[in-house]
Amino acid sequence: MSKKEFNNNVLTLITGTTIAQIIAIAITPILTRLYSPEDFGVFALFFAISVIIGSISSGRYEHAIMLPKKDEDAINIFALGFIISSIISIIVFFIIIIFFNFFISTYDYKGIELWLFCIPVSIFFIGLFNILNYYNNRKKYYKDISSSLILKAFILSIVQVFFGIFKSVSIGLILGEVFSRAFANLKLLKNIIKDKILISSISKIKILALAKKYKKFPLYNLPSTLANTAASYISFLMIPKIFGLTISGYFVLAQKLISLPSALIAKAFSQVLFQKMAENKIKKIENLPIFLSTIKKLVIIALPISLLIYLLSPLLFELVFGSTWQMSGEIAQFLSFSFFVTFITSTISVALLVYNELKLLAKWQYLYLITSILFFLFFLFFPLEFKEFLFYFVIHEVILYLIYFTIIFKTVLKMDRLEKVIV
Repeated sequence: MSKKEFNNNVLTLITGTTIAQIIAIAITPILTRLYSPEDFGVFALFFAISVIIGSISSGRYEHAIMLPKKDEDAINIFALGFIISSIISIIVFFIIIIFFNFFISTYDYKGIELWLFCIPVSIFFIGLFNILNYYNNRKKYYKDISSSLILKAFILSIVQVFFGIFKSVSIGLILGEVFSRAFANLKLLKNIIKDKILISSISKIKILALAKKYKKFPLYNLPSTLANTAASYISFLMIPKIFGLTISGYFVLAQKLISLPSALIAKAFSQVLFQKMAENKIKKIENLPIFLSTIKKLVIIALPISLLIYLLSPLLFELVFGSTWQMSGEIAQFLSFSFFVTFITSTISVALLVYNELKLLAKWQYLYLITSILFFLFFLFFPLEFKEFLFYFVIHEVILYLIYFTIIFKTVLKMDRLEKVIV
């Protein structure tokens, strides 16, 4: 791939992601006036369960789609991922049937039966999108990937607003999520089903052979991915149980808005840093200077954002999202402290990928998940006021991400020293 083609492909994907983010941002002030904080809390609970299971619903075989030389092998890996996603979705469906009453009593929400059976459908669509995304990536259908993201955001907005107008409570937010994923999948699926000859090459023997050949993905990548995703969304699962769905709704909106700078700014920095450090590694050039320079730039960006969030968020949340959501602004004030550390650390974490330190990354992910579980269990059995909880939540986030920062920094320092010895 030429440099020009590479840059064009990256720009295509970034454009799609950015437009999708803009649609999501623009529609939020409307949704906060159509749905209650409790509705958002229910939606966050549904979303967390779906994404945690959905992230591993294809067995992580989607990563293997890029590897074979032949498209014939790639389509069989796609079929493997499709089968696994279907099986996991069916298993979840039966688990919901068996433990239906338990789920209802756990979260004490009367409308839970309206959306509980949407979970296996959403899990299937997430798994399907993962394998479709990688197959389209393999075939360089970047415009279709980009347009599928925009289509998803557009359908999501239309459906959620439509049901919100008719006061359909949280089910409107949930149906928007399910329908948007379905349309995004259809957009990408067209590129596969149009190749009848390639589809005819799918066979049971090849699927089993490729499942064995690429078994490292479910064996090694799946557990760490599950740990990382679960740790990221555990607050959406536990806050409703400890403090109720309304408080969870306030928390979700605050966290969603806090994470926007990372989605729009940090990702760009991360990609550039990844490319430069990988290039330096190949050329035997020290990475510490560019690493430290990037950290300084991130501090300059993150510090004023953190201060603005702390000083203005209660007022801004009330003005933009309505007076009902002032509490989300107060929660954002607390999260502004952890934002500063997580924004910087998450961006520079690509250094571990540059040096292939996947075990170190996995160890931190497991540590983060275990400490998060213990943290929430403590508050489940020894409840405090929500603002006291937020104080300790921020401390936990800061400590864990400072540990992560130290691991990354020491890795870069160690690898630069090794390079000097080798040279």
